[in-house]
Order: sequence, then C-alpha cells, then structure tokens
Amino acid sequence: MTRITTLDLPAFRRATIGFDRMFNSLNEVSRINTSNFPPYNIRKIGGCDTDWQIEIALAGFSKSDIDIEVQDSILTITAKKDDKLKDDLIHQGIASRNVVRKFTLSEYIKVDSADFKDGVLTIKVYEELPEEKKAKTIKIK
Repeated sequence: MTRITTLDLPAFRRATIGFDRMFNSLNEVSRINTSNFPPYNIRKIGGCDTDWQIEIALAGFSKSDIDIEVQDSILTITAKKDDKLKDDLIHQGIASRNVVRKFTLSEYIKVDSADFKDGVLTIKVYEELPEEKKAKTIKIK
C-alpha cells in the first residue's frame, strides 16, 4: 500500500528562524509548470555528488534558437522556433512549439558549460562551496 504524506510548510515556517529563503524556494517549485515537454535527464557526472549534467531533447531546434539564462538561482532554457517553413507543410508531425524549461538551483550550484549536439542540449553544473562552508579538521591542543 502506498502512503501519501503531505508536508505542512506553514507549521515548519512558524517553528524556524532564518529559513525564509528555503521556504520561498519550495513554494516557487510548487508553482512551476510540470509539463513533460521537452523531455530531459539529470545525471551525476563521475559518480560524485557535486557535478551534474542536464540533457534536454530539443530536436528540430538549432543552436541559434536556444537561450540559456541564470537569474536568482533559476536556470531557464528557452527555445523559439522560426515559423517560416509552416506555409508549405502538408503534414506536421514534428512538434515545433516554443519551449521554456526552468530548473531551481541550490545556493552554491554554478553553471559550467552548455553544448548542443544531435538535437540534445547538455548543460553541465557543479557545486562550489565557499571555504567557510567546507568541512575542516580542528587540531586538539
């Protein structure tokens, strides 16, 4: 039997101090469109927990149709198709709609690079912790 548990965010918000940004991010994620188009994968790179790769299927688009932007920890991928060729189509079976896909990034996640090959956009991201957040060993005197 599957048990569905709901999380009472307002109760947690009342009992915590300094977590406003995290709760705002959770609320934002709940409002994001959960469309399955375009399909995408998120994969770990090199088996570590600090490097990832996002792969988005964008068949029919060219590199010049795609924009990638990061603002306020939101990674936004936009692909806009030129409608010039629609007039002479007899049948359209390939989707040509515009695409907007958003990912919420954690506080220390940085975008490293993007590549577009064979209709797949690959974006590499990594975690970069500041020195004060990294674990350190304390010597005993």
